[in-house]
Amino acid sequence: MAKTKTVPTFDEVLATLGGEKFDVSPASEGANRAEGAYRISRNGCAAEIAPSAEKDAPVRLLTRPGWVLGGEIARLVDRGYQKFFKTSKLEVPATADQLHALHSFHEQMKAAAGSILLYNQALGTTSDRYEYDRLKGR
Repeated sequence: MAKTKTVPTFDEVLATLGGEKFDVSPASEGANRAEGAYRISRNGCAAEIAPSAEKDAPVRLLTRPGWVLGGEIARLVDRGYQKFFKTSKLEVPATADQLHALHSFHEQMKAAAGSILLYNQALGTTSDRYEYDRLKGR
């Protein structure tokens, strides 16, 4: 007999994250501000989530997990030779410790939400954008 997967509610996800020592606070970033949105953060990493209308996924990501720079959640950009954290004002090279913290943060956040953990994402940190200079202009 197949096991049925119990999907937690959004409030249960927030309680689980809070219990695992994540900082949970109302979201405050302008364009991504949504009804019932929360900023989840820990160890310099953060993401913004909100309740989802889908039955099988109680959480929707408003802002992908990233490193916090100047109060803003930075996007991870891969340029082939180096990964960078980029905000609207700053861009800094990503260190191995930061990437490890980001990967761990994302995995634990997904596990608390009852999301599916994919093999290729479990291998390491995936970037938001891939910008290889040798391909620029093609």
